[in-house]
Amino acid sequence: MGRQDTEMLKGVLEGVVLAVLARRPAYGYEITADLRDRGFADLAEGTVYAILVRIEQRGLVDIEKVASEKGPPRKVFTLNDTGRAQLAEFWNTWSLLADRLEQLRDEGN
Repeated sequence: MGRQDTEMLKGVLEGVVLAVLARRPAYGYEITADLRDRGFADLAEGTVYAILVRIEQRGLVDIEKVASEKGPPRKVFTLNDTGRAQLAEFWNTWSLLADRLEQLRDEGN
């Protein structure tokens, strides 16, 4: 991933994490692995954990501590109603932005 890709990704990564959690509850490493499987290969695990802290502080997720076979209990994140509303807002904004970018690209050709 180039520098421009990385900078663009930073602006949408919170919405991407919310979208993963809309599919199912997950803990940090599962989210990171899911995103890597989807082509976000350069995504640092610490980046996802920082986003999880932020969305937890903003009340967008519910958390359950689940025992782990290795190490301390895992925090499993579940998108709540506030998080779903935030995700819907993200998708609306994304759609508007994508439409405007498509118009610009089409005008340039």
